Amino acid sequence: MELIFEKSARDRQGVRLPAGDVPAAAPLPGEFLRAGPAALPELSELDVVRHFTLLSRRNVGVDTTFYPLGSCTMKYNGKAMEDAAKLFAPFHPMTALLPGGETFSQGTLEMLHQLGRQLEEITGMDAVSCQPMAGAHGEMTGIMLIAAYHKAKGHRKRYVVVPDSSRGTNPASAAMVGYEIVTIPTAPYGDMDLDAFKAALNDEVAAVMLTCPNTLGLFNPHIKEICDLAHGVGALVYYDGANLNAILGQLRPGDVGFDVVHVNLHKTFGTPHGSGGPGAGPVGVKKALIPFLPLPRILREENGRFTLLTDHPESIGRTANFFGNFGVIARAYAYILMLGREGLIEVSERAVLNANYVMSRLKDLYDLPYDQTCMHECVFSAGRQMLHDVHAIDIAKFLIDKGFHPPTVYFPMIVKEAIMIEPTETENKETLDAFIGAMREAAELAVKDPGALKRAPVTTPISRLDETKAAREQKVCIS
Repeated sequence: MELIFEKSARDRQGVRLPAGDVPAAAPLPGEFLRAGPAALPELSELDVVRHFTLLSRRNVGVDTTFYPLGSCTMKYNGKAMEDAAKLFAPFHPMTALLPGGETFSQGTLEMLHQLGRQLEEITGMDAVSCQPMAGAHGEMTGIMLIAAYHKAKGHRKRYVVVPDSSRGTNPASAAMVGYEIVTIPTAPYGDMDLDAFKAALNDEVAAVMLTCPNTLGLFNPHIKEICDLAHGVGALVYYDGANLNAILGQLRPGDVGFDVVHVNLHKTFGTPHGSGGPGAGPVGVKKALIPFLPLPRILREENGRFTLLTDHPESIGRTANFFGNFGVIARAYAYILMLGREGLIEVSERAVLNANYVMSRLKDLYDLPYDQTCMHECVFSAGRQMLHDVHAIDIAKFLIDKGFHPPTVYFPMIVKEAIMIEPTETENKETLDAFIGAMREAAELAVKDPGALKRAPVTTPISRLDETKAAREQKVCIS
């Protein structure tokens, strides 16, 4: 497809503006003026409309196709939440920080306050800050809160414990705050090895970071015992909310012993996810950590008026501009109100049902390293296909030709040739059956015609790239 500059034709115009009816401004000094006209493309309106319409049709997203990225929760987001966010466009919450601004910001402050209360109820926490602007940002904020708590208590802590199945942001966030990482291997039953975990615990452990269910899509039956063991050595337990959508209304992390939680609004509560953002990662804490929460904090007075707490000696300070990505927060608030308690429970039930349906329909053709009931996602291995020199990436590329965005491959890294599938709660059985059919076709081709998978994709403008070479020999094309 040609670049819009390549379609340009001299003196072609899409619109002719009337002559100005106001006096001309004083000219700029000559050194600031161009020697000639700006080198912009010259096209008719029809050329422009067709160019960008055709480009938009090449975009892939949840509005156009099934997008089963495991761990990322790429589900459909209702457009009603977009309209809700637009309602707040004229009322920027930063207004509340101006002199007298709280008077004009009561609505936005109330919405932020209520979302915090809703997340407290959902997670079992005692207070929530909406400041963090992404999941990883929420993780780092949570570890900063834990570090501030231990410092205030005079505790000497060095380590943060994570399972080897954790997402890379867990150890990265802890390391950025200054902790050393202790990694616990996964046991044959698919969860963090309990004996190895017990052996790693000591008085210098500051925190244990867990995703529950974990990145294998499995719920740890020992989670309460793990939290109790951590508390026994004075450590706090951090809940990575990446997979919260699997347990909505079924279990509150705070009820089994977690002290800190981050929530991915862009994964669990109906806000967009992908393209580098925007995201939001509110952090919830138990009572003992409330003094360390970021500022400003919203307080509700007895008369119902909302004010801001802007100073507290133990706070870790501001972690983002006011309350982070306000438009994302508004979407999540609308989503929770729209679904209500029963709807949120149904989210988790359908997500788990869909994942187990996919798993049961594919495990006869793909290896299932941990063959047990999963939660919201299932993890296969292309180990059987490897016998025919077909890799997970080949299957992923083939799915593009079948009209599906590929699932996550090669993660979690503890599974060789991993294929991680998260169907989410928003997909119907017909869509899942079509995807399952494509996955089964890929497995059959791996035996009968491996080369067909090696050549995929063949329906896209650009076929398979040498990704290693592309990363090492980056070239910039300017037109």
